[in-house]
Amino acid sequence: MTDDHVMTQEIDLLHDVDEEDAELEYRASATEDGLPMDRFSDRELSWLDFNQRVLEMAEDEQLPLLERVNFLAIFASNLDEFFMVRVAGLKRRIVTGLAVPTNVGVSPHDQYQRLVTRARELQERHAKCYSQSIRPALEAEGIEIASWDSLSDEERSDLTQRFYDDMFPVLMPLAVDTAHPFPYISGLSLNIAVRVFSPKSGTEEFARLKVPPILPRFVPVDTSSASARFLPLEDLIANNLDVLFPGMDVLGHHIFRVTRNEDVTIDEDETENLIQQLEKELSRRKFGPPIRLEIEADVDDSVLDLLIRELGISEQEVYLLEGELDLTGMFQISGLDRPELHFTKRVPVTAAPLLPNDSDESDDIFSAITRKDVLVHHPFESFATSVQALLEQAADDPNVLAIKQTLYRTSGDSPVVAALIRAAAQGKQVLALVEIKARFDETNNINWARKLERAGVHVVYGLVGLKTHCKLLMVVRREHGKLKNYCHIGTGNYHPKTSRLYEDFGLFTDNAEVGRDITSLFNELSGYAIPQNFKRLLVAPRFLRKGLLARINREIEHAEAGKRARVRIKVNSIVDERIIDELYRASRAGVEVEIWVRGICSVKAGVPELSENIKIRSILGRYLEHSRVFAFLNDGDEEIFIGSADMMHRNLDRRVEALIQLTSTQHMQDISGMFDRAMSDETASWHAMPDGTWKRHAYREDGEPLNDLHRDRMIEIQRRTRGRSR
Repeated sequence: MTDDHVMTQEIDLLHDVDEEDAELEYRASATEDGLPMDRFSDRELSWLDFNQRVLEMAEDEQLPLLERVNFLAIFASNLDEFFMVRVAGLKRRIVTGLAVPTNVGVSPHDQYQRLVTRARELQERHAKCYSQSIRPALEAEGIEIASWDSLSDEERSDLTQRFYDDMFPVLMPLAVDTAHPFPYISGLSLNIAVRVFSPKSGTEEFARLKVPPILPRFVPVDTSSASARFLPLEDLIANNLDVLFPGMDVLGHHIFRVTRNEDVTIDEDETENLIQQLEKELSRRKFGPPIRLEIEADVDDSVLDLLIRELGISEQEVYLLEGELDLTGMFQISGLDRPELHFTKRVPVTAAPLLPNDSDESDDIFSAITRKDVLVHHPFESFATSVQALLEQAADDPNVLAIKQTLYRTSGDSPVVAALIRAAAQGKQVLALVEIKARFDETNNINWARKLERAGVHVVYGLVGLKTHCKLLMVVRREHGKLKNYCHIGTGNYHPKTSRLYEDFGLFTDNAEVGRDITSLFNELSGYAIPQNFKRLLVAPRFLRKGLLARINREIEHAEAGKRARVRIKVNSIVDERIIDELYRASRAGVEVEIWVRGICSVKAGVPELSENIKIRSILGRYLEHSRVFAFLNDGDEEIFIGSADMMHRNLDRRVEALIQLTSTQHMQDISGMFDRAMSDETASWHAMPDGTWKRHAYREDGEPLNDLHRDRMIEIQRRTRGRSR
């Protein structure tokens, strides 16, 4: 999976068993005020529902073809992570006896059966989508995933020569016999199981051949032309096996793939050096136990039996699939330069408030923020000319004395990291709070954390037992003999690549009160400051849950008093039972509740006498919905917060998260307008149904598509920018 194709739900497992036990009693019983036991949707199945929505985008024949291919690959990548973390974690808990019932009271063993059954259905549907819909559609557009048998003699000869030149030297066939034990099969690697007959010994033997991941998955059939014909790499290798096994008769071959448990657990309380302990755990990750075997449906029984026995898995964990395995490789195809088969290209614009007042003026982001708070909406508005520009200007400005920043996910070649290093080299005080436990970015984060340390940046790793997930940046600048703080609070990571794909908000402000709040929070994270209340921030784990519950309860009181009341929540996931129960109580009291969720959702919408006033929408499209918004009508004196927190136990109780309250009427109206469109029946979205299923609403009765929120938002912002630049 590449940075440019990340669309995965962050899927950390709960590691704290005691906390799960404490939650269990709350989840498994009806409440005193009559909320029923069956009021929650299963969180793991809800995640699979989310990935089904991704698959439905791949199945939609009215979408641009290569975008469908991209969604097909995203589904495959998401499902891999689901098995590596969710399914593997549940299996591990069952084996160790630490598993507890789910949030809906289902036993661990029953939950495991439900998950693998549902995942199998979706994986088979995914394979069918590729073979029966997308592959023929690609061929109709001149993009062919060819088979060896379909090639001409000349094409086979040319590819065989390329096999000798570019592949043969790096292949490593491994025999399996009394002298050669069954080899270790690395997670997510593509492999070829080979059956050979030895004329010398008169016996049938088995060998394993790994398909090198460093080579392109799809090999161009003709490199000298502009044709888009490709042969799967494993097909090319498989049809030249006689070269790899000289003197042997190749009886058959089968492609297979193993998924392993790649979850990481460390005990920070007993670890003096967190990085060293994490590095040890990451080295163990590759040797995690297998939890899924994918193999071609026509596999020979003897080969399948051998793999099951040697891998130590059950028949239930075997997935027999038609067509190509590992469709994450289709990212290569979705990236083809065929503009007519992609969404219309749209380039992010500079946020209107950050444009200079006069065309002759140079950009000065400090002056722009001084004029008024700036709310930037990525990727419609540019990360490079906002967040990156602030850091780069700060690094080179002699009046800037210090930069403090949290970094959850970024890239080692990022201009963000480069700016911090440059600032440190120029003698500025630079603090980077790095979250090295960011799932699947651990190795990357360790590498560039050490790079920052070598450059003189003060690198800290936050609080023991808590992930630092908040998105904060502060620049301390001397102006007119006084120090002034310029702050950025965001909903997304400081990652230039994903900022082009992830929908996120970021607020720039020089408000003194916000500056004091963020200074206090950084002191708490890097030193020994005592946690305190904040003026404009809601900070987890101490204050965020309480603050949200208090505001929901206030809406209940308004509704009961006949005043205007509404709660709007936009998140990636919502599973926290206490928050959900308060929303149910709000619905019963007559509060209008609107939830805009991308992924996991344990709330049931429209259930009589429970959630009749709750409406839930999910939107997938060109960009990954990623921002978090919390809005409370408050009888007309509305409060709106943006920030980093989802409504999950880990975010509210085991992470450092921060929400910032917006104060600009314009910013609040802008976000309210977006919510209006997202919840409208005229906008393409999925609607949560009372029975817990999701129904897609994408087209009108006449077949015309409903409004595309991402397209319409881009057009709106481009018009705003053009108006500002005139």
